[in-house]
Amino acid sequence: MPDLLNEYLMIKAKDSIDSNSDWELLLRQARSAGVLSRLAFFWKKFRLFNPPQHFSYHLESAETYWLSQKRIVNWELYNLSQVFKLLNIRLILLKGTAYSASELNAGMGRVFSDIDILVPKYQLKTVKDALKWHGWLPEPMDNYDRRYYERWMHELPPLRHIKRGTSLDIHHNILPQTCNLYPDAELLLKAAVKITDTDYWVLAPEDMVLHSASHLFWGGEFENGLRDLSDIDLLLREFSGNDPGFWDNLHNRAEMLGLGKPLFYALRYATKILGTPIPDSAIEASTIYAGRGKNRVMDYLFLQALKPHHRSCADSLTGFARWLLFLRSHWLKMPLHILVPHLIRKAWFRLADNTKKT
Repeated sequence: MPDLLNEYLMIKAKDSIDSNSDWELLLRQARSAGVLSRLAFFWKKFRLFNPPQHFSYHLESAETYWLSQKRIVNWELYNLSQVFKLLNIRLILLKGTAYSASELNAGMGRVFSDIDILVPKYQLKTVKDALKWHGWLPEPMDNYDRRYYERWMHELPPLRHIKRGTSLDIHHNILPQTCNLYPDAELLLKAAVKITDTDYWVLAPEDMVLHSASHLFWGGEFENGLRDLSDIDLLLREFSGNDPGFWDNLHNRAEMLGLGKPLFYALRYATKILGTPIPDSAIEASTIYAGRGKNRVMDYLFLQALKPHHRSCADSLTGFARWLLFLRSHWLKMPLHILVPHLIRKAWFRLADNTKKT
């Protein structure tokens, strides 16, 4: 069956669909990839396509859901900002929360499940203790997982508001401490920029792209992979359109933070899959981070993994490719002396759970 969604996430007008069955397939693919509300904005803001009425009803519904989520997030951000004012700490937003609060194109129709913020590592306890008095408590997890988060990860165990049920992730970096790439968080914090007329801050444009690239290509989870690649596509288009020096700054920043490899993958697959307009000079500059002789393998794996998460787009090897990339992400994020005991423990507890069920 055709993969219709990639084409419809490109920023160009199209009228390639002419049957109801294909519109229905596009609907299912977009919904499974988490980008249906984004398509609504591509239709309304950019007039990229002209859907039939029955399809536009679904887009209107998705837009309504997104607007509802945006109101909830705005209210949560206001409440968080009051706490951070008392602490005299900047409220720095990450990922979908940042795109939405900044009114970036990547925030249009961007649905997300939790609020992500960045806090200096030495202030984590202060922030966590203050938020507890305002109803934010850790989600239940066993002692091993809690210690794992606190010792090795780049974020605290997730918090959830006891009344409103909103989830909050407090990061002190954008990649785990054990990762083979571990940028200097101080550089990210120092370069953060304030959103005009708000109490919120976000990463600098170049850092925002590098964070999104690191999250996608070092994370190992691809259920929302195409949506995340669409984020990168929209960020690159908007930032490069606003700043003629963006591409040089992006390359220099990637080198400074040690994130050249995720940037190489981001540029490569944004171009291949979504046709992102990237200057040849920027592509050429990123190739110094390409692996020798491995690009054909990585092309196959990532082009499989970044398909819409729908059975109409998968073949017999898609799941295997995603599994290999999942293993790769663990290999990249953990040294062997941590990875092996971690996997053995997880496998043991999974086996024990299955035994209980039988």
